[in-house]
Amino acid sequence: MSQVTTLSSPIAPGAWLGMIGGGQLGRMFCFAAQAMGYRVAVLDPDPTSPAGSVADKHLRAAYTDEAALTELARLSAAVSTEFENVPAASLDFLARTTFVSPAGRCVAIAQDRIAEKRFISSCGVPVAPYLAIESAEALAALTDSELNAVLPGILKTARLGYDGKGQVRVATADAAREAYAALGAVPCVLEKRLPLKFEVSALIARGANGATAVYALAQNTHQNGVLSLTVVPAPDATPALVGEAQQAATRIAEALGYVGVLCVEFFVLEDGSLVANEMAPRPHNSGHYTVDACAASQFEQQVRAMTGMPLGDTRQHSPAVMLNILGDVWFAGSGSTGSAPPASVGDMTPVTPPWHEVAAIAAARLHLYGKEEARPGRKMGHINFTAATLDEACTAARECARLLRISLD
Repeated sequence: MSQVTTLSSPIAPGAWLGMIGGGQLGRMFCFAAQAMGYRVAVLDPDPTSPAGSVADKHLRAAYTDEAALTELARLSAAVSTEFENVPAASLDFLARTTFVSPAGRCVAIAQDRIAEKRFISSCGVPVAPYLAIESAEALAALTDSELNAVLPGILKTARLGYDGKGQVRVATADAAREAYAALGAVPCVLEKRLPLKFEVSALIARGANGATAVYALAQNTHQNGVLSLTVVPAPDATPALVGEAQQAATRIAEALGYVGVLCVEFFVLEDGSLVANEMAPRPHNSGHYTVDACAASQFEQQVRAMTGMPLGDTRQHSPAVMLNILGDVWFAGSGSTGSAPPASVGDMTPVTPPWHEVAAIAAARLHLYGKEEARPGRKMGHINFTAATLDEACTAARECARLLRISLD
């Protein structure tokens, strides 16, 4: 086993921190780290990446570039990542000479749905019934009755699937076989569709000393596989359900020996039971509300965890709603779903969203990610709504969605 660098003492402000990935999560990490007095080096190949444009140093190279990784490790007292599909081998390479949070082994589990489901189950947390289909030969060996046991279901690629990508709904054994071939005959999970009531996510931070800090449970609405709206605290969750989800996320983090911010998404079924869907080894879209509604945001927690500082206060001082902003709102003829690209964009007229009207909504806090090109379906920003009551925040979110032509149905 290769050497792994541990965190022997807290890293004080003034030091450099490294971030692999230049997207919006990395950008918001930069803001939090810089506010606390740290300097940030971002490794990302895109010269116009949202995080690279605000970092103190931008290393423009591939995530597997050993020279760039060596420079990042030399410069940084600790390194984190903003997305789970960074090569785990790159994190292991960095860990030889600098502290990496979360560790490559944690990211590797989250990168593979088969490994993820097996690990979550090993923690005593229930998952939906599923079959791991690791090869065409494995699929051929399955009988119709074995496949029917998890049908109707969703066939998901084991790796590189996100925001609904790499997923096909199937109702019959023959359809499952056809979908497997259409997905490229790569390792997949066939997961049974369950009677879903709503979805929630549990956000937790865990320090190198084992201390944990848990945020309020968030309730999420998705459209076409993409998160559309998050409401916090979860309006339909009972106190017992909140405790169960938070305890399950804590068990998973502890079993991983996790250091950093972890989000675990759950399905709440019609009978009230809880089933883990997936985990994200990083700050999460559903936790963006914490920037404006909590004493310490999820990005501040990421900084605190990776530097060995005490974890921050997760107290939510205001009820909150988070509305995702996709590139659709920049096009007059997009169909205005705000959640998925239209069939054709060639004849759509570019428009400037009415940001002045959004800004006039007292509860609204606009966060745009600095991406140079708006495309339908692309995450461009979000708006947090905070108010004295959850009803007021929800009303403001609905008004803003109407202004931006975003469907919440």
